[in-house]
Amino acid sequence: MIAEQYAFFPALNASLNGTSAVLLLTGRYMIARGRMAAHRLCMIAAVVASALFLSCYLYFHFRAGNILFLGQGVWRKVYFAILIPHVTLAIVIVPMVIITLNRGLRARYDRHRIIARWTFPLWMYVSVTGVMVSAVALLAACTKV
Repeated sequence: MIAEQYAFFPALNASLNGTSAVLLLTGRYMIARGRMAAHRLCMIAAVVASALFLSCYLYFHFRAGNILFLGQGVWRKVYFAILIPHVTLAIVIVPMVIITLNRGLRARYDRHRIIARWTFPLWMYVSVTGVMVSAVALLAACTKV
């Protein structure tokens, strides 16, 4: 059970992950159309949204402690099937985002493109599955399956 003063954090974290996903998609769209300045703004904003998510996530778990998933049956299987690769790739993606951002900001575009081809889909996956983890936890808490 989550203490009342921390109950808004799961929704906030899902919102930050969703925001990051939208910014990533928009940034990808912008660079595909040659709009480099808009791409840069979107990607920096995606990094900010993801950094805010990570800060809020760590603060929440530091203050609220370890929150057990109480869902049973199919919800439990779905939750962990999404959570395990999400957490694994979330760890992997952090240095990739830093390297990709660094290369882009330093105008090393050839090297930026090479890693961005890997960073973008993994970061999208982590952002979208972050929202899904929160949604499944909420659904499991509200239903009995």
